[in-house]
Amino acid sequence: MHPSPESSGTIAEALKMLGLTKYEALVYVALLQVTRATATEIHELSGVPRASAYPVLDRLIQRNLVTVSHTTPKRFSAIPPEEAVNSLMRGISEKASYAKESLQELYDRRKTPEGGGQELVWTITGDANIISRIRDLIAQATDRVEVLGSWNLIGDLSEPLSLAAGRVRVDVITNKPGETVLPGIQISTIVPSIWSKEMGSNERAGIVFVDGSKVMVVMGSEGEIPIALYSESEGFYRFFSRYWSLIRGYGGARDQK
Repeated sequence: MHPSPESSGTIAEALKMLGLTKYEALVYVALLQVTRATATEIHELSGVPRASAYPVLDRLIQRNLVTVSHTTPKRFSAIPPEEAVNSLMRGISEKASYAKESLQELYDRRKTPEGGGQELVWTITGDANIISRIRDLIAQATDRVEVLGSWNLIGDLSEPLSLAAGRVRVDVITNKPGETVLPGIQISTIVPSIWSKEMGSNERAGIVFVDGSKVMVVMGSEGEIPIALYSESEGFYRFFSRYWSLIRGYGGARDQK
């Protein structure tokens, strides 16, 4: 009993997701229903135009999904579904690996001075997008992570910061040190009172420095959609790192009193 046209169409759609064209999928599904068939029979079974049958069969043979006899007329057979799907999956995996390597090469080139990417500044909006990006940056850190931020921001980052503390140096400055419980992280300074008051009016605000080259500046007062600026620009990083140095200097001077 052959599958209904609706069933065959659904299976063909699934095969299209694995990289086959519509006609290739229809021909392969048609061949699964018979032991072997001529091009004319395949045209009748699949509904693929007669003129397209041979070109489609040639492509399926090249993809190792169909075999052909050396008889006259030629007869075609489909290889078993498990073998066919595995072959298609291997093809997808190989293409994905190639795409990944090529895209990574472009990305790495973007970060070099020749690529000019160091002067770019990206804008990120929304709590979820901002926190997700900062978590990724912390997870990718190889040397150090420094965060100057409101407790609301630090609280959202407590897990990735604690995980990072086991492999890189993590330094945190926040406006509510008494509430901070971050395993393995030393809060060495406290935000000046005048800055702390201003920071407290923000739901999530702060600056995240990663590896001395990446910086994310988060801004957003209560009731507003938060916005963050991210850059790997040397000038952008240097500008905001001055605030970090200023506050650390304030904390150190106060501790000596």
